[in-house]
Amino acid sequence: MGTERNPLMANSADQSDVEKVKIFVIAGFLGAGKTTLLKNILGWETDLSDTVVIVNEFGDVGIDGSLLKGARSGIFELAGGCICCTMQADLKQTLQKILNAYKPQRILIEATGVADPKAIKETIQNREFRHRMELDKVITVLEADFWKIRQDMGAFFLNQLWEADLILLNKIDTVEEREIHQVLKEVHETIPQSPVIPTVHCRLDPGSLWLEKYPNDPELEAKEFFPASNLPFMHNNENQKPHHDHGPENLGYVAFSFQESDPLDENCFWEFTQQLPWELFRMKGWVRFPDRTLLINYAGGKSEWGEWDGKGETRLAFVGLRVDTEGTIERLKHCIARSQAHF
Repeated sequence: MGTERNPLMANSADQSDVEKVKIFVIAGFLGAGKTTLLKNILGWETDLSDTVVIVNEFGDVGIDGSLLKGARSGIFELAGGCICCTMQADLKQTLQKILNAYKPQRILIEATGVADPKAIKETIQNREFRHRMELDKVITVLEADFWKIRQDMGAFFLNQLWEADLILLNKIDTVEEREIHQVLKEVHETIPQSPVIPTVHCRLDPGSLWLEKYPNDPELEAKEFFPASNLPFMHNNENQKPHHDHGPENLGYVAFSFQESDPLDENCFWEFTQQLPWELFRMKGWVRFPDRTLLINYAGGKSEWGEWDGKGETRLAFVGLRVDTEGTIERLKHCIARSQAHF
């Protein structure tokens, strides 16, 4: 795992610059699933009334924008070039128009398949914008089958991955299961700073993109990550039966949860998060420690933390690929024992 600083020993969330518009850039090679991801995001139950979308098409005719018609968010199409080079001025003009006319809290930018996210980041961080907006994440969609031919794809292909704050290893249903684990391992080793989430049709939960303020719901369930209707080969660890009898061959997704009223030892839980296997790629919920309860949003190897003023108990939901569910639960129980030993 990485060398993240332990947030449990410091203030949990940086609340500075909350007034700035947050920018999310969706990058990835042609056909990887960028528009599919954007459509998924716009279909979430999350309130996106304060969100504006910019879609960049390399050709003269905008296609992606037409696929997104009917979305609740405002859609701006930039066609005829790439916003990382020939259309940088157009991107600046569009951003200025959006900031003045819409005053959104969030802007989603879908780049072309040949865009360099670094150049887009430089535009967003330009002095004329940096006091009004900030780059939250570059999300790069990687088609699983393309990883093995990455050296033939050109420098910009790897740049899209290297600049990512989150990588979606998409279309894992098109490769052999043994290849999924190998690619997952190689991507983490090659780009260790980026969380990686394996997906089918770019399906993921909102908490993978932004820290959610989860309601005080006593029935937090792991199925929130991947609704059964969207992932037909999803397994539930209680009965190990697929939700549907159609779709691709089961790839071994498992969902499970952990609930405990006694506090967990902070150092022990931190060690637990640092030793999670790459195959366990999602964890969300809240964790009770002796002196406080914190919200955790773990995605593909990286964690975000927030204050939690709800019920003081630990409730965590997990999703992974053929992970040792019983072993994971036992390690969490060990953290309870270490906490009790301090009393």
